[in-house]
Parts: sequence; structure tokens; C-alpha cells
Amino acid sequence: MESDSNPSPVLYDIIILGASGFTGKYVVREALKFHNSPSSPLKSFAVAGRNHSKLTQALKWAAAEPNSPPPSIPILTADTADPASLRMLCSRTRLILNCVGPFRLHGDPVVSACVEAGCDYLDICGEPEFMERMEYSYHDQAVENGSLVVSACGFDSVPAELGWMFNSKQWVYPAVPNQIEAYLSLESDKNIVANFGTYESAVLGVANVDKLMELRRSRPRRSKPKIPGPYPRKGTTIEYQKEFGLWVLKLPSADTAVVSRTLATLTKHPQGLPGVKESDKQTEKRKKFWSTTKPAYFGLKLGSNCLWGLFQFITLGVSIGYLGRSSIGRWLLLNFPSFFSVGWFSKKGPSEDEVESASFKMWFVGRGYSDLSRRMSTEDGDKKQEPDAEIITRVMGPDPGYSTTPIILLQCALIVLAQRNNLPKGGVLTPGIVFGPTNLRERLEHNGISFDVISRRVVCKFGRCPF
Repeated sequence: MESDSNPSPVLYDIIILGASGFTGKYVVREALKFHNSPSSPLKSFAVAGRNHSKLTQALKWAAAEPNSPPPSIPILTADTADPASLRMLCSRTRLILNCVGPFRLHGDPVVSACVEAGCDYLDICGEPEFMERMEYSYHDQAVENGSLVVSACGFDSVPAELGWMFNSKQWVYPAVPNQIEAYLSLESDKNIVANFGTYESAVLGVANVDKLMELRRSRPRRSKPKIPGPYPRKGTTIEYQKEFGLWVLKLPSADTAVVSRTLATLTKHPQGLPGVKESDKQTEKRKKFWSTTKPAYFGLKLGSNCLWGLFQFITLGVSIGYLGRSSIGRWLLLNFPSFFSVGWFSKKGPSEDEVESASFKMWFVGRGYSDLSRRMSTEDGDKKQEPDAEIITRVMGPDPGYSTTPIILLQCALIVLAQRNNLPKGGVLTPGIVFGPTNLRERLEHNGISFDVISRRVVCKFGRCPF
């Protein structure tokens, strides 16, 4: 193993920061699968964090050899409270994978160091306030310095981003979507348990919701796409979706905020953002991809196949929503996570068996028009005519936090390493804008995350018919 004091620093393809954390060690395990394999661009990587001993243990765990020496992966010491150590990391890698959360507490110095050095950056953040603040603070400098900064490269929010794009592409002209609504179901034959860090981020998110609203008010309004048809009806907070056998609850989500940013960027740049040195062939591929990706109103609801699960959602939402706004309430939430989340979150996190047994399904219900030209020809059609067609697609994968997230983050990293010329020069951008036109979906399908078309229907005189 290499120490930080090496007089001739090695340049690594990636450095995983926060590798000893609960999610970080799963990211390391995923990285080891692709390290030095013949077809992989990942030829070298290092792990970084505050505690050398914990990083050593994380490497042993990730290699599944607890009684053997850790794999010969360099260990570097760095702390998000020490800017010099972060600058050192950025000088020694092409790409930082940041797993240190909550990001609103620890993420800004890492992004700042990457942008200053022109180093690329990916993280697994699901915190809208942090992501939008980074965009506000660093986007212009990141473009100038050639630093690609992409948050939400995990379960938040790649399945949602690629999921709505996949559904959108099933609408072949003259059919067009009006709304794509996602329904998320978490499944397991054991207890569904998540790590404390995710819970802490949610609590702090509620505590800082006023700052997010203030940030949005201080900025120019984002561009909004032109979407055929009326704005969808609000619907009820709780509903039963017979199609999927789910009780669903509408809750605020990072996915909705991220998709909204992607749509805003596409409104300004309908052909996407050009790669820094993309070929003519890649330019045509990018333009074709975005020309067949149609905008639609997007929303997400959390679902459960039983009322007990719905009760857990409601209890968690109400607890964080009310108690998260006061310091005493946050103290209670953060010290008794299992109680206030009805067993969903704990400081020790899920067991390996619980991770292995967990999975997710994300249903995307697209509603729109089977024939845009006929709809537009009706009097006042844009305002009054209701959608007459429906396309349902689905994204499925393993445990969201500790299997799906590392898979997505590593595949995004491999794309950055292998296809950097085809990606934007720099900027603080969403995963959809950066990775949408790449082969990320195909890569995920090869690694256990599936994308499927479930049904296509149109309202006709006989009820609902295939189309």
C-alpha cells in the first residue's frame, strides 16, 4: 500500500472518498470487480478517508477476505475539513467518487477542490438543496476549468432519470406523452433496513428546506418545456394502484427535482450538450437520442403492497416533517432513528442478508395522446382534451442503497474514464443530461438492473385497447 508521502505521486483513474463508510465499502467492492479486468478502463484506483485503519478494514471486507491482508489498493488520508488534503486528492486522480454524507455538511469542500483543479466529480447525493447550491456556486467555474460535476449518480436519481427517458422513447410519433408518473416499491422477504446516513440526510433536508426555497427564489426561473395537453390533475395524497397492487403515497423526492433540472436544460439545449471532443458520428448519435426523448410532466410516489408499509411511510414522513424543523426535534430524530422510522433506519444499518434479500421495482405510467395531430386539430384541444393513451414501463434492480447505488456509480465512473471526449467539457449537471445519450442503460442491464415495457393501451369505444 502506498502512503500519502510518496515523493513521486501516482495518478489514479479514480479515488473513492469515504470508502470506509457504510455505502462507501460497497462502492469499493463494486470497483474491485472492474479493477484491471481486460475490457475495463479502470486500471488503478485508491481509497481515501480520515482513518487509515478503517479504510484497511473496508478493503478487507470488500475483498471478502477478512482474515487475509487487504488487496494492494493504495490508501490515502483526507478529510473534508482539510482543504489541503482534498487538493492533494484532486491532483492525483482524474475522477473523485464522493461517498461522504450528509453532503450538505461535507460535500461543498470536495466539489470546490475538484472544480478548482479541473478534476471530474461524481457522488451519490440525494439532497436537492446541496445539488442546487453546487450548481449555483460552481457551474460557471466548472465549465471554465473543465470539471464535470454530477451528483445523484446512484439510486437517487439515475433509475428515475433513465426510467422516464425509457418510457418517453416508447411514444413514437404521432403518439406523445403528457405525464410520466413513477411508482416506487421496495421489496424484501426480510426486514427493509437502511443506513443511518441516509436518514440523517433526510432529517437535515427538512431542516434546510427554507434555504432551498430561498435559493430557488434568488435565481432566475428555470426554462420549462412545452408539453402537449393540460397540467395533470393533482390526485389524492394516498391512493390504491390496482394495476401494481400498491398503496401509494406522494412524498417530496430528489428524483422529481433532478428530472426537473434535466428537462430545464433540454428546453434550453434541445439537442443536449456537446461532448468536449466528440466525433461527427457521436454528434449525430447524441442529436438522435434527444430528438426521440419527449418531455412530460414527471412525479414520483412511494408504494407498498400492504397497509403496514403505508403506515411506515406516513409515520416516517410525519416524524421528519414536524420534528425536523426544530433543534430538539432533530435531536430526537437523530438519536432514536429506529423508533421514529418504525424500524426502517438504524445506526448499525442492514445486515448482509437484509441487503441480499432487498430489491426495488419502479413503475413508470406514461399518459398521453395516441395521435398528436388529431388532438391538436380539435377546438381548444390543448386545454381541454384528456390523454387517451397509456404506456407502462418498469425498472427493477437489487437493494437500492447498497447494491444498485454502487452498480450505478461505478458504471457512470467507467463511462467517464472511457468516453470522456463524448461528455460535456464541464459544469454542474444532472446525470440524465450527462449520461442519457451514452450506453449507461445497456451497462446497467448487463449488471442486474432491467428496463421493460409492460403494456401499451389506448382508450377506444371498447374501453382500453392495445396500441
